[in-house]
Amino acid sequence: MLAHAAAEPGHPGAKDEQRDLTYGELREAAAAVAAGLTARGVGPGDRVALQLPNSGDFLVSALACLWVGAIFVPLAATDPPVRVAAVVDECDPALVLASPTIEHWHPRAVDVAEVTGSAMVAPIAPADRPAYAIYTSGTTGTPKGVVIGRRAFATAVWSWNDMVGLDRDTRALCVSPFHFDGSFATLFPPVAAGGSLVIPPRESLLFPRYFLRAVARERITLTGCSPSYLRLVLPTPQLGSLADTELRILPLGGEACPASDVARLWDAAPQLRVFNRYGPTETTIAVSHFEITRESVARGGAIPIGKPHPGSTFHLVDGQGQVIDGPGQIGELYIGGAQLMSGYWGAPALTAQVLRNDIIPGQTLYRTGDLVRRDEDGNYVYVDRADRVVKRNAVRISLVELGQVLSALPGVTAATCVTFDNDAGLGIAAFVVAAGDCSPEQLRRAAADRLPATMLPDTIRVVDALPMTSSNKVDERKLLANAGLQPSRRNPEQ
Repeated sequence: MLAHAAAEPGHPGAKDEQRDLTYGELREAAAAVAAGLTARGVGPGDRVALQLPNSGDFLVSALACLWVGAIFVPLAATDPPVRVAAVVDECDPALVLASPTIEHWHPRAVDVAEVTGSAMVAPIAPADRPAYAIYTSGTTGTPKGVVIGRRAFATAVWSWNDMVGLDRDTRALCVSPFHFDGSFATLFPPVAAGGSLVIPPRESLLFPRYFLRAVARERITLTGCSPSYLRLVLPTPQLGSLADTELRILPLGGEACPASDVARLWDAAPQLRVFNRYGPTETTIAVSHFEITRESVARGGAIPIGKPHPGSTFHLVDGQGQVIDGPGQIGELYIGGAQLMSGYWGAPALTAQVLRNDIIPGQTLYRTGDLVRRDEDGNYVYVDRADRVVKRNAVRISLVELGQVLSALPGVTAATCVTFDNDAGLGIAAFVVAAGDCSPEQLRRAAADRLPATMLPDTIRVVDALPMTSSNKVDERKLLANAGLQPSRRNPEQ
């Protein structure tokens, strides 16, 4: 950003509903917030929580944190306060930078507009410092903070830029919420390349017509979203207008990418280059991609997640802990290389469980929990989860965590969550045993105070008891059958 600001200070940098920032103004704004952070005692290694909506303020604040060597921690502005408070307590930030539209419930929360200074602060350069921490759903019942280092961050950004050719003429529309690291693919790479960002309010993007108008009006060349959001846009009568726009690059990620949806998109906008991107939060935004072709769609089956980015490696491991390499063999994916996280914040034991040194001598590998196979072309294909973590609407949901939250509700003695097959795709059913009279509606309201809307079950059923199998595990199939629900069919070939 600094180099582009010096070379072309008047070039458009970022715009939202409130203001347009050139690169020169973006540099000045980030420098002012960096000076304000320093004046408040924030320094290298300190955490700064960002409770900000998608906006230029978020970008400026994140850049300011990088400037002073602080770790920025995005918070979901729409999450229940109790969940946000748990994240803040865990990461113990020096400051919480908040929007004036958000209630300042934390004693360290300040309006971002108040954090400014005039004394120039020298940028912190070392690449071995942490850049940000993203809190994700975990199997412990509480979110866990994934700490990403600057080198991993830079590698992910430049790998994407180099492979798709982003430059100063790129105009990116930011769609995904900024507390979700998948959004970083359309937030930071264009800025690194000297391109321009358009950041609409998230609420407006719930209306597909607004999205289509923004693409046309702002001369957007790049945008990215989840396949779920694409499915929201596809039925829009005005979809064909995309063919007359400058949009050329559309990365999809966060969940399985149906080939049929890509085919429908191409019917309306055949000029688009569509990419399937893959990467757990622990491997920095995305660690592989596959440019979808008409041939790959015509073949049917699952769209590959592609090959690892330069500097990263993929390894498949079978149930006996042995590395396998034959085409078609299914194994758990382990990832190595430059994009690995530094670890989970304040959780060395949990970090050691997933950053493994016992698979390949001399290498640290991240255990993804994803089952993957390699096809005849050398591309990797996602098959399923090896554990009980699922992705839906681009959000990673731990069924264990969800069950624990429901079990902790007043009047609940036991709860479990099971996936099922519904018309919209993957559904989540919660089965709850209550001590007294408790309706599904009451349980949903109570759960909504503790969980973001994206994690709430599709259906909640109150049962007398959780049936058990002969091995003393919850009999999920019996629960589903009694409820008249079908088990989820997550077939890689569908």
